[in-house]
Amino acid sequence: MRPIATDTHDFPKLRQRGCIYVDKTMFMHRMASDVGTNLFFISRPRRFGKSLTVSTFKALFSGRRELFEGLAIDKTDWKWEKYPIIHFEFNDLTTTSVEGFENDLADHLQDRLFEAGYCYDPSKPPHWNFGKAIETLAVQKDEKGNDVNRGVVILIDEYDAPVGHCLEDAAKAEAVRERLSVVYSQMKNRTGDIRFLFMTGVSKFTKLSVFSALNNIVDLSQDKHYATMFGYTEEELSANFEEHLREHAAIMGKPYADYRAEMKRWYNGFRFAKSDPTTVYNPISVAYTLVNKETAFSATWATTGRPSMLMNYLKREDMLRIDVERLRGVAEAEFDVAELRNLRPVAMLYQSGYLTIKDYNPTTGSYTLGVPDEEVRRDLCTLMTGVAADKDMQWAASLGQKLLNELWDDFFEGLQSLYARMAYGSTERRVHENSYGRCLAFLLASQGFRFTMENVQSNGRADVVAEHPALVCIFELKVDEPVDRAFAQIRGKKYAEPYLADGRPIWLIGLSFDSQTRHLVDCAAEPFGR
Repeated sequence: MRPIATDTHDFPKLRQRGCIYVDKTMFMHRMASDVGTNLFFISRPRRFGKSLTVSTFKALFSGRRELFEGLAIDKTDWKWEKYPIIHFEFNDLTTTSVEGFENDLADHLQDRLFEAGYCYDPSKPPHWNFGKAIETLAVQKDEKGNDVNRGVVILIDEYDAPVGHCLEDAAKAEAVRERLSVVYSQMKNRTGDIRFLFMTGVSKFTKLSVFSALNNIVDLSQDKHYATMFGYTEEELSANFEEHLREHAAIMGKPYADYRAEMKRWYNGFRFAKSDPTTVYNPISVAYTLVNKETAFSATWATTGRPSMLMNYLKREDMLRIDVERLRGVAEAEFDVAELRNLRPVAMLYQSGYLTIKDYNPTTGSYTLGVPDEEVRRDLCTLMTGVAADKDMQWAASLGQKLLNELWDDFFEGLQSLYARMAYGSTERRVHENSYGRCLAFLLASQGFRFTMENVQSNGRADVVAEHPALVCIFELKVDEPVDRAFAQIRGKKYAEPYLADGRPIWLIGLSFDSQTRHLVDCAAEPFGR
């Protein structure tokens, strides 16, 4: 079997090592050959192949045809000419202070302009050198020794990363944005010297001058023609990873069809176009899953690090009131991240990959958003539980494990701590049972429970029913009522009966809240039928 790379996003290295490369060069050929425009931007979540795509474009415009042998673009009329390339990677620039960022940015520009073949002038500011480099490198000698403006290729990977890294401090984020805007503005009057511009990011910060200056830059983020340029379709997964998939199915002891269905539930749910319902797999999730080939699926995307943009934002905002499973009627304006001091929670979750498009209504122009897949659901719910309790992610995960292991005293102690730290908002004079249930739902989902809130049965409506291969939990929540009434309702309405046949342990759990303090004041668990 051909190896799967998890340690590089360098296209030449990937090809030279004989690793699997899912061919996306047909999209690149279309972009690079477009006679209508040559300036492109695309946003995708973290670890979705943006850096690999930038590296592939770099090899393409370097004329390295040997690396593309057998790929789609090798069968086209592409001329394989070599262009001067300015390649910036902004993800690792320091943002501990504005001064530190300025120094790091200056060093990065100097190194990358020198690499492109430009003679850097240290007596001039970095942005001036960038503008001058575009003008200088665009002009080359032809075969007769005449100056010809063939243009320069500019590749900017993670253009927005420095702003995202410091969102917990809006003033610093705005200062960093201003410094970047000065650099990007150098392209405004030099578009005639640019053969091709490709810029990636997680978010579209519309007030960065790259968008106002380059008013003809094309945003492909929701373009249906590029909806599957990043991520893997079902067909691409089968065509490139079939041997790995079958081996993993055998290790897991699952029939192949069942294995593929479960893998899709775990990792395939990202939709990037409003008019194309095709969903794709997260590439890094596929890579780690098929390299490790464990006996069960697990969350791999989160192990590579959570997006600092979202984590920093969570320090500023309470996002616990959002129903992440199904957000209906979302307007296009809610995706806007122009105002750093007034960011929208939905935009932050969408841009960082925790929400994706589920449906689009062309009549109203509104979106339905939801969590992409099981992997993202578990990570988001662990994250939200930790945020609610003002604890780290390990604490949230350990609380869920106490529930799974039926360690009720420890679980209830943690649950009381969780609710004691929650903020419900100053406008809520009386918190409804559903508000308490939302946080509980996050905790349950983080541990793989399939839960239903307001579970409708023939005799009534259970507050929360949570199912796991290990057990079934039936929660009844009361406000200003004793916990005994919760158990009386569960037993009287026979909420447990639909789950008796499969043999799993069934636990009845009563939770009682005080409407004045909003704390969990009483709780208990009883086994059913033992």
